[in-house]
Amino acid sequence: MTTEATPQLPLAQLDPKGLIRESFCIDGIQNGECRSIFLDWALSLPDGVDSRQAMSSLLEQVAADHPDHPMTAVLREGLESAAKPRRRGGWRSRAR
Repeated sequence: MTTEATPQLPLAQLDPKGLIRESFCIDGIQNGECRSIFLDWALSLPDGVDSRQAMSSLLEQVAADHPDHPMTAVLREGLESAAKPRRRGGWRSRAR
């Protein structure tokens, strides 16, 4: 694993469908709706794009202007969850 900083990707590559960007334009959007949009965004992220880096870049490029928006909170939660990988089990965790 390298510690080099990943270059910041353009917004069009981070959010190809414009889902995250458009969510900030929806008046009265709620946390649950933001979570649904986030899930759709995460599933449509292009191959080879690091989701943690993408969330971090979206927070810098889009969410910085909207600190109290529900999507900002969802992006932060996603970044925190992605930063804490856990082993969930599987055959390697069983006694042999």
